[in-house]
Amino acid sequence: MAREIQPEREGQDGIVEIGSDRVTARVKPQGAELCSLRDAAGEEFLWQAGEAWPRHAPILFPIIGRLNDDLLRLGDKRYPIGQHGFARDQRFDLTEHSGTGCRFLLRDNPATHTAYPFAFRLEVSYVVHEASLAIGYTVTNPAEAPLPFSIGAHPAFRWPLPGAGQKASHKLEFEQVEEAPVYRPGNVGLLDPTPQPSPVHGRVLSLRDSVFDGGALVMLAPASRHVRFSAPGAPGLEVAWQGFEQLGIWMKPGAEFLCIEPWAGHTDFAGRPTEFHHKPALQILEPGESRSFGHRITLLG
Repeated sequence: MAREIQPEREGQDGIVEIGSDRVTARVKPQGAELCSLRDAAGEEFLWQAGEAWPRHAPILFPIIGRLNDDLLRLGDKRYPIGQHGFARDQRFDLTEHSGTGCRFLLRDNPATHTAYPFAFRLEVSYVVHEASLAIGYTVTNPAEAPLPFSIGAHPAFRWPLPGAGQKASHKLEFEQVEEAPVYRPGNVGLLDPTPQPSPVHGRVLSLRDSVFDGGALVMLAPASRHVRFSAPGAPGLEVAWQGFEQLGIWMKPGAEFLCIEPWAGHTDFAGRPTEFHHKPALQILEPGESRSFGHRITLLG
């Protein structure tokens, strides 16, 4: 049975808390960013924005990664836009809040128009059920012209997991065999166009810092729709996704977190500046159309 947390349980900083008797989540309106995910014993599973990386689980919109020269190209016009876009740095409006769920809304505004000259609505929902947190994203085009965008999740989980041993004892186990090559962004954040052999063996990626020496693992067409993060003797977690067709896996060498990132889109290939509407894996919404994406984090054990 869900443990109701009253809607007035909002901190002075606007952080919203929702939960069940098995999991508690906290979300801040700045970026509509998940900032805590705890089990019934109070163990924290989310990276707590330490010195190595000052974020928890940013929302990536309207781009993922970087564009060549950090410019969004529309015909003969150029718009400067930073890595992962601007949603993570915008304050969302809280539109719904109950004990087990909340919803946030971001609309275009004069600040977003300087980087992305489109009208949009981005709604983000969080719903807890038993040991799972479901996160939904709905993008709507309120304008009379097509809306191009990418969107992605970027949750960072503690590595080692709570109660686990060394980092090298951890693994990712995919739903399906993952044989396709991967791509790497390197230090510049743009994909090397040359594919590399996947470090996933069958369905299993054995985790160690050296896996990420070339940057994130970018899977442009993963066969799986869920993956488990686990270690012997410790409770693990599962990340499952719907509507997202790409996947990024990243950590900063030496840091104690692992990001499992479902994406709809990906960072640019290095040296291939492209008209934004023609960017590979880009989403396009016709006037009045909406599109939804989602992922679910389930605490296991």
